[in-house]
Amino acid sequence: MEGSADRVLVAGATGYIGRKLALALLEAGYEVRCMVRRPEAARDLEEAGCEVVRGDVLDPASLEGTLDGVSTAYYLVHSMGRGNEGDFAAADREGARNFADEAGRAGLAQIVYLGGLGTGESRHLQSRHETAEILASGPVPVTYFRAAVVLGGGSESFQTIYYLVRRLPAMVTPKWTTTLTQPIAIDDVVAYLVAAAGTGPWTGREIEIGGPDLTSYGGMMEEMADAMGRRRPVMIRVPVLSPRLSSLWIGLVTPVDTGVARPLVEGLTTETVVQDRSGMELFGIEPAPMHDAMASAVAELERDYL
Repeated sequence: MEGSADRVLVAGATGYIGRKLALALLEAGYEVRCMVRRPEAARDLEEAGCEVVRGDVLDPASLEGTLDGVSTAYYLVHSMGRGNEGDFAAADREGARNFADEAGRAGLAQIVYLGGLGTGESRHLQSRHETAEILASGPVPVTYFRAAVVLGGGSESFQTIYYLVRRLPAMVTPKWTTTLTQPIAIDDVVAYLVAAAGTGPWTGREIEIGGPDLTSYGGMMEEMADAMGRRRPVMIRVPVLSPRLSSLWIGLVTPVDTGVARPLVEGLTTETVVQDRSGMELFGIEPAPMHDAMASAVAELERDYL
């Protein structure tokens, strides 16, 4: 079935980025179909003008027909935190295979997927990259965005750092606080995704995205303290603190579940820096500096999530 160039689908539309993306696509003039596991959780999107359909990537039968008439589908599904505990990677593989099969049957022009920069030994980042590979193994081209840390109030990794800074004026910090990263504002991530809705020179390629500032996770904590109007935390670095101990430590001082915190912390040990800017340059988007992005993200978190 040929898809309408103006009709797109967002899988995972009730997630933090998915919800923002769906609304931004609407504003850009697209017909937006939101595929969610629980339609009742997407009433606000339906009221805004989106079509809401039920579909679960782990239930192939529920996907039948959900992609019919669609040109571009955004895949923003990740199983970590969905009750899969240590087996989230297996669920990710299964979901990606099912979605790729249905996308091929429906004859989509492209799938747009958002993953993370770097892989290293992080199960979380490895699973994101493996998902991209499985999606691309089907007949539909995959446009694969790889982002560094997303600065946004609804991001769990951002909230983790926020609570550390808020609750600990001084902290013993593990080696990962020196890991380099290139954070990017949530609005810029959404802008790249919206710009890729139509096929173009970006279709079917890997695109690394990041903001203009290179920093460390420790530096990001200091920048966050500035945005919060607090004194920068005193950080006493220790050479060894395993991801397991780090996640337990984070679980004590933040609301983030330890089962989610551990794979997130494993990801913090990997550099997330843009190595190839050629994909970013296809879009003419100028990402916001970290100082401005951090201030906006802190304001959003304190307004909407506290």
